[in-house]
Amino acid sequence: MKKINFLLLSILFSVSVFSQSEKYMKTMEARVVNVETTRTPDDLKELANAFERIADAEKNQWHPYYYAALATVNVGYASMTPQGGDAKIIDPIADKAESLIKKAETLQPANSDIFVIKKMIASLRMMADPMNRYMKYGPEAQQALEAAKKLNPDNPRIYMLEGQDKFYTPEQFGGSKEEAKKLFALAMQKFENEKPASSIDPNWGKATTEYFLKQVN
Repeated sequence: MKKINFLLLSILFSVSVFSQSEKYMKTMEARVVNVETTRTPDDLKELANAFERIADAEKNQWHPYYYAALATVNVGYASMTPQGGDAKIIDPIADKAESLIKKAETLQPANSDIFVIKKMIASLRMMADPMNRYMKYGPEAQQALEAAKKLNPDNPRIYMLEGQDKFYTPEQFGGSKEEAKKLFALAMQKFENEKPASSIDPNWGKATTEYFLKQVN
């Protein structure tokens, strides 16, 4: 009788865990699809907050922290003007993104895509005041990208970001639309071969790469 009760409890526990896991996955999937299509600062803030709420409920899962950091850093990029960014506005956004990605890294160390976000954060800080910050955050961004490449040289988002750097940097400072084109083309090849481990693993960036390829062709 004790064995039967134990077996029933085990089955009930397994069903409960599966149900919670299934609910978590569906909740995440419903938001992950919006990562690359959300554009405005307000909508990105809302998306980041949604991921952070999931993270608060699922403290042992790295994906919600990762996507909250990604959405937050994109708030910073979306807040830029043609004249650049205001450090007083951008720095708190970068600080928030950094705290989130650190939580993701604690749960998922040595992950290429986490270093991609670190690169984006460093670049965001630099763009807030490029003349005064390039010497600090330029190398920091490059180091993060090299770490991402070392962990997974087939990560397409690495080459997409490298292409963007070449695209936006003036030629006198090392920029090149031709080099950008090569990097975007390489990123597309990597995207075609990318096989995420799950439906909520990072696979964003293809649409952005396609957009930039049209700009350089």
